[in-house]
Amino acid sequence: MAQEDKDLEKIKELIDIMKENDLIEVELKHGDDKILLKRSGPQQPGVTSVPLAGAGIPVASAPAAGDVSQGHQAEAAPSAAKQQDDLVDIKSPIVGTFYAQPNPDSEPYVEAGSHVEPNTVVCTVEAMKVMNEIKAESNGTIVEILVKNGQAVEYGQVLFRVKPD
Repeated sequence: MAQEDKDLEKIKELIDIMKENDLIEVELKHGDDKILLKRSGPQQPGVTSVPLAGAGIPVASAPAAGDVSQGHQAEAAPSAAKQQDDLVDIKSPIVGTFYAQPNPDSEPYVEAGSHVEPNTVVCTVEAMKVMNEIKAESNGTIVEILVKNGQAVEYGQVLFRVKPD
């Protein structure tokens, strides 16, 4: 019983972290155990089943923050996309925390206006205490940085926009 209480506390902490960082989905694996937490909008409340140590613990989904404003953003997106058709997106390959510099005392890897090549490190994304270097993978100039240092990022989230050479 004590283990189930401890597991439930950990799940509650994960839900709080998801809310604080506006994450939609988190999946964790540890040995044979797997935890998948998903948040949905207010129109689609649901329950995600979480198997832990042989015990199923239902976790209520939390509404995603900012759902009201997303409709407005979706209306503005088509005109912005037309203006930036020639730009290449650098996306996060993993869920984690974005860092613009190698350590707090260092200069950022890149800034708006920086020239990059395919092997240029543009940032790191920390996932489960592992720092993952993200490379530009193209030649060009950074024209836009879409995330802030220390911000949580999701898989596939656009981090930078690059104007190709």
